[in-house]
Amino acid sequence: MAERILELKNVGVFQKENMVLNQITLDVKKGEFVYLIGKTGSGKSSFMKTLYADLPLQEGNGRVVGFNLKTLEEKDIPFLRRKLGIVFQDFKLLPDRNVNNNLLFVLKATGWTDTDKMSAKIEEVLDKVGMKTKGFKFPHELSGGEQQRIAIARALLNDPELILADEPTGNLDPQTSVEVMKVLQEINKTGRTILMATHDYALILKYPSKTLKCDGNKVFEVIQKAV
Repeated sequence: MAERILELKNVGVFQKENMVLNQITLDVKKGEFVYLIGKTGSGKSSFMKTLYADLPLQEGNGRVVGFNLKTLEEKDIPFLRRKLGIVFQDFKLLPDRNVNNNLLFVLKATGWTDTDKMSAKIEEVLDKVGMKTKGFKFPHELSGGEQQRIAIARALLNDPELILADEPTGNLDPQTSVEVMKVLQEINKTGRTILMATHDYALILKYPSKTLKCDGNKVFEVIQKAV
């Protein structure tokens, strides 16, 4: 039995007092690649935010990478997030420092202190996303696709058990989207679990995988037909 990385039971997702999604029950096992699809405003981002504890779990029960979302205390949120890699649509790179220093900032913030180990880790994750020679560049000197690769590298820094990618190709053209998708596929092949919110149906058809859909306040699995 593959271990469960994510387990939700009768979960309701709320934005303040408003219920966005209800009665979500699902399991994601180690090593799976799962899409989360749905129209804009269907609750995909709120669902993701609940998983990384940006929104509190108010209803139902949920476990993510061994943490109980229902009983999670404020002080434990950084420890949960160290086991997660989060990739955003708009990259969220710090514009005032180069790529290496963007990654260094995250390592220091998550408790790394050994300079040599930090340098080695930065080189390793940049190599994984094909950006080994770009460490000295500033975000504005990189294309959108390159910035997203750096964002994926950043998500890998603490060897996460689960990568949450929220519309990672949303700001990219189709060709660049495919390149970023290939990077995510390669990472998934190394045994990393990935949950990717997207409305890029062309990518889903090109790389079919388990697919969950947000629709009508529910999340349910849909069967994708490969073309």
